[in-house]
Amino acid sequence: MQDAPAGIRLHSANVDWVERIAGIRRWTRNGQRAPHKPLLLLYALGRFQREGGTPLVFSAVEADLKRLLKEYGPSRDTSPGYPFHHLTSDGVWLVDTVHGPGSPGAELRRLRATQAAGRLHPDLLRALVGDSHLVSRLARSLLDANFEPSLHPDICALVGLDLESIEVGAPITQKPTRRDPAFRDRVLVAYESCCAFCGYDGRLDSVTVGLDAAHVRWWAFDGPDDLANGLCLCSIHHKLFDKGVLGLDARRTITVSARYVGRNRASQEMVLNLAGRPVRAPQPGMRPLDDDHISWHSQQVFRSPARGA
Repeated sequence: MQDAPAGIRLHSANVDWVERIAGIRRWTRNGQRAPHKPLLLLYALGRFQREGGTPLVFSAVEADLKRLLKEYGPSRDTSPGYPFHHLTSDGVWLVDTVHGPGSPGAELRRLRATQAAGRLHPDLLRALVGDSHLVSRLARSLLDANFEPSLHPDICALVGLDLESIEVGAPITQKPTRRDPAFRDRVLVAYESCCAFCGYDGRLDSVTVGLDAAHVRWWAFDGPDDLANGLCLCSIHHKLFDKGVLGLDARRTITVSARYVGRNRASQEMVLNLAGRPVRAPQPGMRPLDDDHISWHSQQVFRSPARGA
């Protein structure tokens, strides 16, 4: 297999790979999520961590990529051929076929028929081999820029990334985060430390436990750290809200995805019975949720259609 053309060779010693990966082009329109390329890169980093730079034959990884896009991509269906082909335009991913270097396109039929195989750019591979912490820094950058923190552990597990074992002593090279550390406290005060969906208000020795400040519009997609975008949720309902199992409609009532299946009593009481229930409002005088943020979550995260109340 040949390396990339000389015009896009990157020379790993001179590249800030965190910035390079953060700058990959993503389709965008009206705030719609398109994490297809980041998910492919996370999958490739997981495979590198386990197997080194072995090329990923599309027909062998197609099912894995399809599952990733189904679980963590937007609610609209997307072919795994889309990121496999289009990531080549960013200079970090190469595709070869039985006919030689170059992607045959995004059509599944052509990717399979040509035995297309994708691989990380050789300069990036050399950088990963030379810096044991680079996998972690790249993965964290991709996760922070595209997904809510509640989803990070599950995504890492699905792509086979083990970040905890390599992060101790990792050099800090990324720019400081712009997240507001006071956001959680403001949200919990506004909702009186009570889950806006189920009313859970647990404490341990006077300290709140199991409650989070959830972003309605994700921080990675310009969701602000303010009360108009914050919702106090217990940990389980936060995870289900970020996964699109739960949502809100324009009337500020809770929606439950019709795709969700829960057969036992706990699922009925904790999830299915929430359908049509009004969401708890913040204290009087506190700013309520912004309609635009609710609409964004409904369109970009919630797995429609909604169940009947």
